[in-house]
Amino acid sequence: MSVVAVVLSWNGREDTLACLASLAGEPLTPLVVDNGSTDGSVEAVRERGVEVVENGRNLGFAAGMNVGIRVALERDAEHVLTLNNDVEVEPGFLGPLLEAGDVACPQILFGDGRTVWYAGARWDPRAGYHGRNMGYGGPPVGGGPYETDRACGGALVASRRAWEDVGLFDESLFAYAEDTDWSLRARALGYRVVVVPASVVRHKVSASSGGEGSPTSIYFTLRNSLRVAERHAPLGPLGTARRRAVAVTAHALQALLSPRKLAGLRAVARAVRDL
Repeated sequence: MSVVAVVLSWNGREDTLACLASLAGEPLTPLVVDNGSTDGSVEAVRERGVEVVENGRNLGFAAGMNVGIRVALERDAEHVLTLNNDVEVEPGFLGPLLEAGDVACPQILFGDGRTVWYAGARWDPRAGYHGRNMGYGGPPVGGGPYETDRACGGALVASRRAWEDVGLFDESLFAYAEDTDWSLRARALGYRVVVVPASVVRHKVSASSGGEGSPTSIYFTLRNSLRVAERHAPLGPLGTARRRAVAVTAHALQALLSPRKLAGLRAVARAVRDL
């Protein structure tokens, strides 16, 4: 069963090399897609014998990852795995994912390997924002695969059939919530999106955008979460206004709790402007 792991890189040379090192024992072919790194990432990856596709500039997560997915499908991959470059996989993570069905995500722990960052996620179309992932901050979960509302594109494996039926990530979103949009499209076609606790990866969390509370993260999560919600669950004028108000309030509070309060609030304003 041929699997191509598409690792998206934008600087973060050491993270990318650590990700590739963790993949070395798995039955897959790594493919690095580089979004215009300037820190020697491309040369370092090629020195380790891994193929690199150079985009030449930062296309964002969605478009950058789509480049790699297309290459993988053109080469007849049966499954394509998408990975952030700041992810490291635990040995044997791949097998349980492939056994779980057409669309599956591992349990994603913080970099310390002791607490959960993602063990599934709900999607409430009335809220217009994601909220915390399931299991967030708690101990690793156990048990068999279970369904979830939305996958995490930073560590997602899907069959060739699923990629061809659902299509690729929406490039207009650039980064953040493209996996939510993809999950909703997949579920609308009858695909089950599952989390597999037996498969474990560790994630440094939003390293390329400055962390979860950075102005960049706030901007894209607010703008894109509302775009996706309004696309998949229209509520009419009053419902849309209420949903936007709830989402803006939640992100403004996040900005006020961040180290860069003013920049975060400006990000909220830009996101509303750019809807």
